[in-house]
Amino acid sequence: MRLDKFVCKSTELTKPEAIKRICSGDVSVNGCIVMNEAAQVHENNIILLDGSRLKTREFRYVLMHKPAGTICSNKDELYPSLFNHLAIENVEELHIAGRLDADTTGMVLITDDGRWSFNITRPTQKCAKVYRVRLSRDISDDVVAKFKQGIKLQGEQQLTLPAELEVISTKEVLLTITEGKFHQVKRMFSAVGNRVISLHREAIGDVSLDVDVAQWRFLTRNEVQSFNK
Repeated sequence: MRLDKFVCKSTELTKPEAIKRICSGDVSVNGCIVMNEAAQVHENNIILLDGSRLKTREFRYVLMHKPAGTICSNKDELYPSLFNHLAIENVEELHIAGRLDADTTGMVLITDDGRWSFNITRPTQKCAKVYRVRLSRDISDDVVAKFKQGIKLQGEQQLTLPAELEVISTKEVLLTITEGKFHQVKRMFSAVGNRVISLHREAIGDVSLDVDVAQWRFLTRNEVQSFNK
């Protein structure tokens, strides 16, 4: 964690205020004055501000049902931020672990624990994400096998990792993938001559979406730990 972020998470200081205190030599790490706000620190380090040891607030882990027409960002842009639906203190400290497009709905995980979110998003962790997909055309019989083998996306050399496709009806499927390339689901179906009409994420890892649109809840301890396997 950056030193300025650590100070903000341990005090009521804003980021500019924390940087000012660091650059003024008011912060020490393991007995040494550190004046570089970007210095990397760990919660086990002894970090003092004006001689008093700092301790970060507890990390938070949130599940939210993202509405359509919102963006996975901390602030409004072309579309409003989904954070507008999140009534929680120090919301600016939070980030989204695995973003969805503006028109995509469903489950997002939100946290202020960077290492935890890295475990969810890094491809080597193979964290499964389940999407309900509505398509413009009937799904052809050979697509299930193609997805299981991996799909070659336009502009990429390597195939996608094997994906599981469960056919619900001729134009609706459940897709499980373990990576998160740019617009991956839409590009996978485009590669087999189909087009995504709507996209909804139902689950990440062992946790399923269980709240109404625009609602949220904190994850349980067991749910949080399930992503650290």
